Order: sequence, then C-alpha cells, then structure tokens
Amino acid sequence: MLHSRKLLYINEIARSGSIRKAAARLNVASSAINRQILALEEEMGAPLFERLPRGLRLTAAGELCIEHIREVLKNYERLEGRIRSLKMQQAGKVRLVTTVGFAAGPLPDIIARFQSEHPRVFMQLRNDAGTMTVNPVLSGEVDIGLGFNIPATPGIRTLGNFDIPIGVVFPPGHHLIGPGPINLADIVQERLVLAQQGTSLRDVINLALARLDVHVEPVLETNASEMLKKLVKSGAGLTILNPLDVITECRQGELVFRRIAEPHARHQPMKLFARARAPLDSATSLFVEYLLAELAGLVEELQAKGHIAVEKSAAI
Repeated sequence: MLHSRKLLYINEIARSGSIRKAAARLNVASSAINRQILALEEEMGAPLFERLPRGLRLTAAGELCIEHIREVLKNYERLEGRIRSLKMQQAGKVRLVTTVGFAAGPLPDIIARFQSEHPRVFMQLRNDAGTMTVNPVLSGEVDIGLGFNIPATPGIRTLGNFDIPIGVVFPPGHHLIGPGPINLADIVQERLVLAQQGTSLRDVINLALARLDVHVEPVLETNASEMLKKLVKSGAGLTILNPLDVITECRQGELVFRRIAEPHARHQPMKLFARARAPLDSATSLFVEYLLAELAGLVEELQAKGHIAVEKSAAI
C-alpha cells in the first residue's frame, strides 16, 4: 500500500455514516477503525467527525479531509489500473452511473458494440434513480453519469445534452394506436400504470396531466421502468415513458410509442456529465465520444419515426 489504511476507513465512514457499518464493509474490528480515526484526528489537530446519537457526520475539517482523501484514493486506483494494464494489456477503465430505465434500454447494446471495438477497456456500470446519479460522480466513485432531469449542480460539467419527449406506450393492436402525436385527453379513460410519485419521470408526467380538466388516477405505480413495460405487454394498462426507454421493444414490435401532442407535451432532458475539475482519462474520453455519437444516432432514429420533433432535439 502506498497510503495508510486510515484513508480507507475515513472514506467508508463518510459514506456509511457509522463506524459499525464501515467495519462490516471493510471486514475489520470497529475498535481498530475507531483507534485509527482518533489517532488521525489527534495528528490533524481537529475533529473530523461529529459524534451523533445515530452515527457520525463530517465536520468542516472532515469535509476538507474527505475531498483530499477521495482524490488520493482515485489517483491510487488509477495507478493500480495502469500497473495492471502492463500485466494484462488492459487499455483502461470506464466507470459509469446511469438511470435504471436507460440501463434496461439501449445502453447494453451500446456498451457491447463499444467493447467489441475496444476489448481491452474494462467497464463498470451502476444504476441509480433520478437525480441520485449526480452523487457518485461528485464523490469520484464513477467518472461519468447519464440521466434524465439532472439539475444544474455545482461541481458538475455537461458533456452532452438531449431533449427527449415523453409519450404514451401501448401494446400492439391497441385501438388508440395511430399516426402522429396523441392527444393526452384520449387516454384518461384507459387503465394507466405509471412511474411512482416522487420520481423525476412522474414529476414530468404530472406536469403533462395537470393541464387536463379531469383528475387522472393510475391503477398501479412502480419505480421500475422494466415492470411498467412488462405490464403494458401483458395488457394491464398503458404507461407514459420516453421513447429511449422502449426503443428496443418498439424495434421488435413488442410495444408501440406515440409522443404527446401539444399543449400537453413535456420533455425529459437527458444529460451526460462528469466532475467539473476532474479530467477524463483516455479510455473514458474514448467512450464519451462513442456514446455521444450513439445517442445522436438514436435521436435521429426517433426523429425519423416522428417520436421526437426535429426542432425539439439538441446536442452539445
């Protein structure tokens, strides 16, 4: 080890908020971690954690310390990867966090094609819900994030941005399937299965439904987009998603998507982002370039099908 285990201890306590939880994850005794933390606090001359009844919380000094520690650990991991690549001929590592819906949609195919062209690049993918995709990027746990409705956040820089409309998803043969956008008022008497309240997607759906003169009550709510797609396939009801969530199923004829007509149309901004002050390594930069090209291709496909109005899409 080129650095003290104290760094690992502090990082894990900051993540879990508890010495006991950190000890369990690191498989060491709680007393050993506590001794190391006390020794470091004495060495630093300031408390790093505020002791609370139900755990620990970083102090101002601890916040400064954890920022440095995570940078050290990230650099050490990068060094390990470079040394490992000398032995394994690995060309690099890409660490990505994305929303569950996109991970269950077109992303696996994109990653598979990328790795077929760059087989020596190791990929690490994790899923998070909604705006939580920002946190792993900010903390340095991953290099890049891809998600919908990501708010402007200090410390985050945008690598690419696409405006994706939401729409109604039908099973094949449904009587409301037709060309062009659908009037949202046409589906209010249908059984609806929708994203759970509190999710970023449901917030967008609620904005669209708010303009109707009638109250819309779904028969089922869930935070799993994969479940929503399966429910529509089984005939349990209609749902509202964005076309990227269902592009694979639409290609295979398993589902049908129609975007919502004005004035009820709403969009989900999709953002690819990274930490503002952290330069991307060569493997991650290569994947970002590849991913942006693939996303642009998907948007063009959806535009050609009429699922995205040409004037509503933008990429940077």
